[in-house]
Amino acid sequence: MTDLLAQLVSIESPSLAPETQGPVFDLLAEQLAAAGYAARRYAGRRSGGVLLARPARRRRGAPLQVLIGHTDTVWPVGTLADMPLRVDQERLAGPGAFDMKGGLVLALFALQALHDLGLEPQVTPVVLFNSDEEIGSPDSRATVARLARIADRVLVLEPAYGPDGRLKTARKGVMGFEIVVTGKAAHAGLAPQEGVSAILELSYAVQKLFALNDPARGVTVNVGVVHGGTRPNVVAAEATAQVDVRVPTAEDGRRVADAILGLQPTLPGATVQARLLKSTPPLEFTPRNQRLWQVAQQAAQELGLTLDHTTAGGASDGNTASQYTATLDGLGPVGDGAHAAHEFVYLPSLPQRAALLALLLLAPPLDHRSRS
Repeated sequence: MTDLLAQLVSIESPSLAPETQGPVFDLLAEQLAAAGYAARRYAGRRSGGVLLARPARRRRGAPLQVLIGHTDTVWPVGTLADMPLRVDQERLAGPGAFDMKGGLVLALFALQALHDLGLEPQVTPVVLFNSDEEIGSPDSRATVARLARIADRVLVLEPAYGPDGRLKTARKGVMGFEIVVTGKAAHAGLAPQEGVSAILELSYAVQKLFALNDPARGVTVNVGVVHGGTRPNVVAAEATAQVDVRVPTAEDGRRVADAILGLQPTLPGATVQARLLKSTPPLEFTPRNQRLWQVAQQAAQELGLTLDHTTAGGASDGNTASQYTATLDGLGPVGDGAHAAHEFVYLPSLPQRAALLALLLLAPPLDHRSRS
């Protein structure tokens, strides 16, 4: 497992360099073939595409379960020169090791174990590895949704949470907004009274936006970028802001979005327009997701492992999948440093997490659709 993870980390594969994904997909397809899976790569429009695999021999009519992982990383080509692969007795460090090439290794070894032991899951596994998750899955989100609609469950190989390896049974939804304010330009010294400052109007809007924060509910609204004006001696005619929103529930999302899209100007003569740029729904701890979490708990008990769960602030492909079927996230390895220079995987966690994943793959159908 260490050797395969080292191979994957040694192949730099940033989201924004689609041409780098081919060698990673080739290695994964080779490993999948050894586990009895036929893999096919589908090109993307803006990304390196996806790798989709299913058993070369499968029972027709059997329900499906989907394993989802991503090959892309946030690290640009050349990062290995400054952040080289490092392996010691308990850790493997390097760009993308934790988020999330370690999760890909777990999937491959769980499938290989079932193949070698002649164990055929009642729910047929289908594997989806995409290459654009770190940029919001613009190409692959539709594929994730299409598979989730027909799946009994989805297992997401994102890293575990914290040193105790908690699974992620909930994730916040993420929305991005742009606020565009227009005013009226004027000379700041000769005729300031003839102008309407878009920057001043934006300052009022920013205060309204920050007032939407609700720490008790887990709602965060952050104005992270602002631009405005042309010169110091000109009353600004235009100003913009970029806003990041995180919400724990779909209801919170609707409420906050309505408030932002309904922003009204304070200054006479100014206009305020809000535009939704992106939206990822939350992964909520729904009844069907609770059922899948209970299955994971039972599997952990069989292995003698203590397993807990939590809510994560960031989004993943699990957010999309959870809109359609039972979804469990954070099934990847234990480690730390996602998107950080100290990124590493705790190597003793690899066989434990692969065993947990294998038992989940062997679980019977959830039969949740009529109850959730």
